[in-house]
Amino acid sequence: MIQKFTVVPRVPDRLRPLMAIAHNIWWTWNSNAMALFRRVDIDAWEETRHNPVLMIGTLPPERLQSLAEDDAFLVHMDSVYKELQTYLAYPTWYSKVYGQHMDLKIAYFSMEFGFHECLPLYSGGLGVLSGDHMKSVSDLGLPVIGVGLCYQQGYYRQFLNLDGWQQEHYPENDFYNMPISLMRDADGHEVSVEVQLPGRKVRVRVWRLSIGRNPLYLLDTNLPDNAPNDREITARLYGGDVDMRIRQEIVLGIGGIRALARLGIHPTTCHMNEGHAAFLAMERIRQLMTEHRLGFNDACEAVAAGNVFTTHTPVPAGNDRFPADMMRNYFKDYFGELQVPMETFLGMGRVEPRDGHEEFCMTVLALRLASHSNGVSRLHGRISRRMWKRMWPGVPEREIPIASITNGVHGQTWLSDEFARLYERYLGPRWLEEPLNTRIWERVGEIPDSELWRAKERLRERLVSFARHRLRTQLQRFGSHRVKLAAVEEALDPEILTIGFARRFATYKRATLLLTDMPRLRRLLLDRERPVQLVFAGKAHPNDHPAKELIRQVAHLQRDEELKHRIVFLEDYDLEIARYMVQGVDVWLNTPQRPLEASGTSGMKGPLNGVLNLSILDGWWVEGYRGDNGWAIGTGEEYTDRDYQNQVESGALYEILEREVVPLFYLRGPDALPREWIRLMKASIRSIAPVFNTNRMVEEYAERLYLPASLQYKLLAQKDFEIARSLAAWKGRVQERWHEVRVLSVESDANRELEIGSDLEVRATVHLGGFAPAEVIVELLHGHLDSGGEILSQDALPLAFQSSQGPVSTFVGAIPCQEAGRHGFTVRVLPHRRDQSHKFDTGKVTWWTGDGSLTSEMIAEKVVGVAD
Repeated sequence: MIQKFTVVPRVPDRLRPLMAIAHNIWWTWNSNAMALFRRVDIDAWEETRHNPVLMIGTLPPERLQSLAEDDAFLVHMDSVYKELQTYLAYPTWYSKVYGQHMDLKIAYFSMEFGFHECLPLYSGGLGVLSGDHMKSVSDLGLPVIGVGLCYQQGYYRQFLNLDGWQQEHYPENDFYNMPISLMRDADGHEVSVEVQLPGRKVRVRVWRLSIGRNPLYLLDTNLPDNAPNDREITARLYGGDVDMRIRQEIVLGIGGIRALARLGIHPTTCHMNEGHAAFLAMERIRQLMTEHRLGFNDACEAVAAGNVFTTHTPVPAGNDRFPADMMRNYFKDYFGELQVPMETFLGMGRVEPRDGHEEFCMTVLALRLASHSNGVSRLHGRISRRMWKRMWPGVPEREIPIASITNGVHGQTWLSDEFARLYERYLGPRWLEEPLNTRIWERVGEIPDSELWRAKERLRERLVSFARHRLRTQLQRFGSHRVKLAAVEEALDPEILTIGFARRFATYKRATLLLTDMPRLRRLLLDRERPVQLVFAGKAHPNDHPAKELIRQVAHLQRDEELKHRIVFLEDYDLEIARYMVQGVDVWLNTPQRPLEASGTSGMKGPLNGVLNLSILDGWWVEGYRGDNGWAIGTGEEYTDRDYQNQVESGALYEILEREVVPLFYLRGPDALPREWIRLMKASIRSIAPVFNTNRMVEEYAERLYLPASLQYKLLAQKDFEIARSLAAWKGRVQERWHEVRVLSVESDANRELEIGSDLEVRATVHLGGFAPAEVIVELLHGHLDSGGEILSQDALPLAFQSSQGPVSTFVGAIPCQEAGRHGFTVRVLPHRRDQSHKFDTGKVTWWTGDGSLTSEMIAEKVVGVAD
């Protein structure tokens, strides 16, 4: 029996503001606050991985007392604390623009959150995006609550063995020495909830992390009263097998909603960031059924109205799926509470609900129970509509209800002090308050070339110094001879063109595309007049052996006697390495196989620091590239032969480096400044900084998704969910009687030639069966025809109701003839209610077939959906 207790540092009262700053990770994007922590003890700051709570807890009492008596330090601390209090109280964008909606509560669920290296609860891009999302939520003042898992070991720490093969180490997180706090109730007891797993209940406790104005609640199952296997649920991020994954997702989704309820938080909108959290929809349904005595379909309507879903995966295999037997095992008690047959429950996660052989897919569940869904770039939105169009039979691909909101990055997190000072001097103070204001960013042109270049050179020097320090640490681990350690001081050169590649080492990201022609690469790296150097970093999934082989290839080149000063692989990629790289390199290289990069945010971080992108036209770069702000590899081609694609695109990469990138970098005038390179740097900053940031992204989420979803949920919740019940009953009637609806005839004068500027009048006669004209939308889809007689980029034009005779109604409208050429149109009928989430949410659509017969699914095949 072990009696547990907690020890906290004895901090003098005068230093209480220091602890308050340490426990709000606002400091991670405030350079003045980080300077304050470095001032406490620079060595301890580095040794604790920049964790102020741990650092303060390890300091001797004498040091803390001396700080409490240091007038200069206290002035600095009071200044930072006042800055934090001002930030928390300052009116925000949301309060100014949407102050009437401050009562909304939006819960943001994500499997991982990446804020800072002292909080290792992330693995890569998804987590870093979630972290940047929450930081901008705080900056903008949105009423958002984060929900995630509190991993005891998090993602692994990486090191390479003597052969360059990746090894994994899982150190444990000490939550009591991190900037998070255990939630307790008024009686001092731990706040916890339970989730049901087969044959037992698992208790989940709750931790809180403060991100500026907003909380993030983290769920933890590592409790003594849980079975050992269940304590492991929150041990590792993306660790274990499919059985562990379903348990983690039950805890995140179901446990997360229960934790919010336990804290008295009842969200109007839940944002599922990827499908991992989709079980939250089922728990929201269960709660509404229990608390408001709603039927299952009624509760589904209300919950779907208030759910938002973001997919990040452009390939089917990347979406979590669970076998039907596993779902039956884990939810055999749960589905009974929903009062529906198990097959109905399983059908919620199947593209074809009645297909008993189809596995349960979390993405399908999320799409089915969210009123608003989106991809993370325009290209990814198109890919997602193509991937999931079978869920909406009869709907043209371009109209599949999956929108796109392109990702961004939190500028202050990734911006160097050097460039921040330049922006303050030449852009004025409003660049921080209005990061989306393109007119402010146009002033980048006023920054003197010499000052911009000096700032860039200092950042490159800092990266080289940091890389040498890391390499020395890597060699010391192997007990390397002092001759080898001394040689580290020659690794990299602070004055030559530096290219960076750092991201998750998945094979589709093709980290070694630049290594496919080694004689050509050697000439580039070892050129006496115009040399190039490469800095790599990144982790492979522990089970991804092909990706580990890519890391090994890079590591072997690093040991090549000729190349060891020109190629560096930095072990244990984390947010600290990322900051040094996105600030210090000259070129950011990105070489994914199009269209497998859903967005990719790493390349957005560099332009703020004068870094230029050299990338495949995939993800966000399709939107970001403008011809004068970086380089594109290819023109957006997609290949079926992967080897041929690698050959073509590696050749194009070498061509760009040899003919454009390297010559431009070394093209210097009498003043030794690369004027044309600096011109590209300024164009990159002007075009990327005000657009590809999370403030713009979060504002889009707020206006396009959060507010509509919250208001729709509040609408359906009125009068004890009376509208939700009515909507569910109406949809039930649609499912039962829509077969009665058919387009009897369509009349027009389409057989004659029409002049530009005229209108083509159209009259449609529709048999509505038991539906009133107000319960349908009759639309014309018209556009240019291709050579096969199919409509290409069609426009939808509503027809107006004219008259009725019994169940037959007439609708009329006119197509404006604005462009010459061969055109076509068709007519469709959709169920309609004003309180629908979107016009396709019933899954019903009837098309004109020309013979008056009904079809819901077949005519859409003739309407080619060319996405926007």
